[in-house]
Amino acid sequence: MEVRQDVVDILSGFALFADLSTPELESVVQNFGEVWFSQGERVIRQGLTGTGFYVIADGTATISVNGVDRATLRPGDYFGEISCLLGEAPTADIVADRALRCLVLPTGSLEDFLIAHPRVMYRLLQGEARKLRTTTRWLS
Repeated sequence: MEVRQDVVDILSGFALFADLSTPELESVVQNFGEVWFSQGERVIRQGLTGTGFYVIADGTATISVNGVDRATLRPGDYFGEISCLLGEAPTADIVADRALRCLVLPTGSLEDFLIAHPRVMYRLLQGEARKLRTTTRWLS
């Protein structure tokens, strides 16, 4: 399978993948597909089955919980991991603010991917801790 060098270059600049060497990034790229969403298109729907783990390559999206916009996601941000890991419906809508390019890992592949890439798993865990802190602030 051909390595998508542009995607390797994009991932190399993201904190989630910062600890990986170029050969490791090339391997990672083989695991992810690419999807595009139009402005205003809903990527994930709150309360419905999640479809995967997404990493934003280009564009922005809004996190909306019960119709209230909570945050903006930018390149390097990711979403869908909680639904994938827990097997539960998403707790928020993710809506493309403008054209959105995402790398996606199917739901059933996330666990094996993280086990195979422990440094990515650690970075993901750090990100979850930050999200928990932010959520706690939203509820305060």
